[in-house]
Amino acid sequence: MALFVTRHDTPLSPHEAWDRLTTWPRHAKYVPRTTISTTTAPPNAVGTIFVARTHLGPLSFDDPMELVQWSPPQGDRPGRCRLIKRGTVMLGWAELEVAPHGSGSRATWTEEITVAPIPKWADAVTWVSSRLMFSRVLRRLLADEPPTDG
Repeated sequence: MALFVTRHDTPLSPHEAWDRLTTWPRHAKYVPRTTISTTTAPPNAVGTIFVARTHLGPLSFDDPMELVQWSPPQGDRPGRCRLIKRGTVMLGWAELEVAPHGSGSRATWTEEITVAPIPKWADAVTWVSSRLMFSRVLRRLLADEPPTDG
């Protein structure tokens, strides 16, 4: 198990930052060799399921995730969502929080991740690689152009 936390401050409003972070297919743009599809109808809510499919050469695996908490930001109240990994390779959970901060917002990504086929002694490698990758994903999602419909 590797538990990490990464934060990023942005001039975006909490609502705009939240929209960018919770448009799940956009994450694939910054996660190497991965596509993401939502398998439930919009909008996001408790029970929403999406799947990250990662291809590593001839190997591939699915990382299905389910939203178990969903509370978008409202006024001065931070937005929070929690998802549980429901697959057999990637295990654990993640929480995203977007809170007002100064004239913009602060986004926090907390995740506990286990890669099932990797031995426990390799947790440090999982921690470093996951923290680096998801810090980059967080920064880039918040710096990227806003999501568009269609």
